[in-house]
Amino acid sequence: MVSTWKSRITPTRSSNRKDGPLTDTSPDPQTDAVAKAAQILADHRSSIDRLDAILVYTLGERFKHTQAVGKLKAQHDLPPSDPDREAAQIARLEDLAKRADLDPEFAKKFLNFIIAEVIQHHKSHQK
Repeated sequence: MVSTWKSRITPTRSSNRKDGPLTDTSPDPQTDAVAKAAQILADHRSSIDRLDAILVYTLGERFKHTQAVGKLKAQHDLPPSDPDREAAQIARLEDLAKRADLDPEFAKKFLNFIIAEVIQHHKSHQK
């Protein structure tokens, strides 16, 4: 009698077959998570780069106006700084910062830095 056990075994690929060893082709969850995180990081960085460009161009536009103001003040012998206006601007920016969920102290420091630069430009027109 011939044994039938060989006929019941389902053939599978083995490491010595032409088409190679059996491998697990299911996706690695950790690799997928890292790839997804890398894509999210790239998206955030792209947004940051775009926003940085907007900031630079916006500041450039702002300084064009403040330089024009500085020349106008110089032509009419007006002081380079206007403390009342500066205080109002700082209060306005602090309010905007709160509404934008930005640290108001950071916004205040940022505007004070810009105002100091503007005053220096205005003083240079006074000479």
